[in-house]
Amino acid sequence: MNIEEFFLKSVGEWNSMRSGHSLAFQEFEEIRSKIIIAPSKKNDSKVIHFLKDNLINANAINKTYLINWEAKSEWGEENQKDKTSGESILVPVEISKTEGKIIRSIGYTEAIKVVSLYKILDDGTLIIYSDYKDICTEERIWFISNNLRSRSSVTRAIDSLAILQTSYASEIRSIKN
Repeated sequence: MNIEEFFLKSVGEWNSMRSGHSLAFQEFEEIRSKIIIAPSKKNDSKVIHFLKDNLINANAINKTYLINWEAKSEWGEENQKDKTSGESILVPVEISKTEGKIIRSIGYTEAIKVVSLYKILDDGTLIIYSDYKDICTEERIWFISNNLRSRSSVTRAIDSLAILQTSYASEIRSIKN
């Protein structure tokens, strides 16, 4: 499987249930999200602007993708409810059949643009490595079946490699008749 095949297999609307474990603050978070993954249209002004701002040659890119999410989170014992939503543009840049870069308008761990490295394992698992200013994250995404994905992440401090946060999610594709 290459990166384009992975993203095309991911296109759709997903219901995600994620548990996050903040080891640094000894907190537990439960997050329920709706995630929509779609190939962007060639004439999407946000994508054209993003490519231009990042000096990416649109002719050298096969496909770009948009990920929209709406999440409801409950932190710790107070059951404090927090809703977030957003959109990220993803531009996969293949270096080989199983490795490359993903340029994201908004990262997974921090809401900033990030250039991540990726690798696809023989079993189809996508591993994404992202470095931010003070932290780094490793995400793993794999398909259990065509309509069920799993995702895990580990966030570390760059200076000490201490584990700050871990998470695990089950993502179920919405089937529409």
